[in-house]
Amino acid sequence: MSRDAVRWAELSMSRKRDVTFVLEEAKQKMEETVKDYKLIFEKEGVYLHTNAKKTVQETGIPGFIRIVERAGVPALEWSPLEDEGHSTPAVLYSRKDGEGGEEDTNFDPGYEPDWAVISTVKKDREHAQVKDSGQWAFSLPLSELYSLRRARFSLGRNFMVLTSRGGYPLPPLHFHRGGTRELLRALQHYIILDQSPVDGRLFLAYPRDSNSAAFPQSFDKLQILEDGGSDIVSRFIHDPYATTFGGFSKVTNFFRAALRPPETSVMRTNQGPGLPSQPDDEPGFELITCGVELGPRPAVTRGRALDQWEEFLDSEGRVKEPQKVKELVFRGGITPSLRKEVWKFLLGFYPWKSTSTEREDILRVKTDEYFRMKVQWKSVSEEQEMRNSLLRGYRSLIERDVNRTDRNNTFFSGNDNPGLTLLHDVLMTYCMYNFDLGYVQGMSDLLSPILFVTQNEVESFWCLTGFMELVHQNFEESQEAMKQQLLQLSILLKALDPELCDFLDSQDSGSLCFCFRWLLIWFKREFSFEDILTLWEVLWTQLPCDNFHLLIACSILESQRGELIGSDHDFNTILKHINELTMKLDLQTVLREAEAIYLQFVCCKLIFFGQLSSPVSDAVQLGGFFLILSIFGHLL
Repeated sequence: MSRDAVRWAELSMSRKRDVTFVLEEAKQKMEETVKDYKLIFEKEGVYLHTNAKKTVQETGIPGFIRIVERAGVPALEWSPLEDEGHSTPAVLYSRKDGEGGEEDTNFDPGYEPDWAVISTVKKDREHAQVKDSGQWAFSLPLSELYSLRRARFSLGRNFMVLTSRGGYPLPPLHFHRGGTRELLRALQHYIILDQSPVDGRLFLAYPRDSNSAAFPQSFDKLQILEDGGSDIVSRFIHDPYATTFGGFSKVTNFFRAALRPPETSVMRTNQGPGLPSQPDDEPGFELITCGVELGPRPAVTRGRALDQWEEFLDSEGRVKEPQKVKELVFRGGITPSLRKEVWKFLLGFYPWKSTSTEREDILRVKTDEYFRMKVQWKSVSEEQEMRNSLLRGYRSLIERDVNRTDRNNTFFSGNDNPGLTLLHDVLMTYCMYNFDLGYVQGMSDLLSPILFVTQNEVESFWCLTGFMELVHQNFEESQEAMKQQLLQLSILLKALDPELCDFLDSQDSGSLCFCFRWLLIWFKREFSFEDILTLWEVLWTQLPCDNFHLLIACSILESQRGELIGSDHDFNTILKHINELTMKLDLQTVLREAEAIYLQFVCCKLIFFGQLSSPVSDAVQLGGFFLILSIFGHLL
């Protein structure tokens, strides 16, 4: 045998040994996997509804829900029928891609991409992540399950929304063949489900070793009444969100443990904590209340526009009754001929108590200050700007936005329009005034109506700064204010129309992301230009509450419930329908309904305190009730 033949024979034998070793190793791993894998619960006919841009038929994916143990670690898993037999399931998020917090460039928010995300916010993810293999399936360790919300809307379909401790909700799971109660019972072998005092459909998940005995049994250990305080209500008013979802849930557990009779505790243990007994297989899904049922919504009428101004001024030019002026503006708006003057008071350019002489001085000082700031950016040479990427970026954004802002309005139409130059210069000067914030897309929409009314560069600038004092947090990089407002809107809508909320949840639209643009620029793109002038002056009065714009959003959403509920709408078509409301809404109807909603809540407040009956009900009702009232600002 030749030397080469010997070498090939040796190489062939080596490869056979390698293959044999790999096969034996794979077989051993498979045996270990089978040994470590234990199926605890399985239910088919569970559909996952995605918000992927696919056909309507593809947005509901049939599959299995399972509770499994892998190496002794329990997990909740869902996998589609088509993936049966594949490897470890995973989840695909539509907005953020897992670990790095990088933005998914394929995500379409349903409105202008400029406004989808003001700035990407990256978060540290310390919790174990939902496994990702590029499929819609997911595997979530039960130790990482933060909450689940179960509900049923008018069509009778039961669904459940799971949220991980990282704060990421999974797509809704629809139980077309029932089985939610069996799933909850199986889950309770591993975790404790504690009903939220704010939303009867929401259950917070705790590890099984965190039983009721482990909860602190005194207010000192609860650490929510710091500094010796004992007024829970005042904490709700100061910080209702942290109180409700943090410490106050512990207070509710404390009350329950202290006041529940022993026999009741045993009975509840048999069926699982937090789960009401039901005669049938499927649970009767509970709806949120604000502590008491909302009464009938009162009828509201609008008033006449403010058409007299001189009669409100004294001999020195002071406004005699600022509150009455605001009430008239709220009730009917302002006559166009008076807007130029009254807006300067509403937006803080002039103090309400200033005299005519003082206002002349204010205008002179403000004019000098404005042009000093304008000179700062005007004097920057092209060479200097090349080394200032921030200023260069602001200028680029402003020039792009100015060329597409309200071009149908005669004040801004055509090329080389002086109105466009003013729009550009005021926005550039605002960057000098507030360089930390600078310019963010959408701010041109706030300035254009002000510039149209004042038709004065200096006055429009200072009125813009007053407007930005009200909404500047909308444009901050963290987006925390926008997230908070969407949360507030969700809470209000749940109290007003639980059925509509259930429907939106079932179509993965419960986040109300389609309202983002409404809140960002105060409905600027939803109403006609003339209507926006009226709407904004109504909102600038800050009557009847600080967050009246949220009630306007509720009014619009409620007006569309008939179109949405009972229809074939999914996530994409809901988004499309809401966006197509632009220029189709009647402002006066929306304002009447928004005020009626406010009065409905006020009536609820007036009768609320006479209906508290026990410490437990007090705790639970105060949780939801003050959370809602606090949204209105200084309502109490």
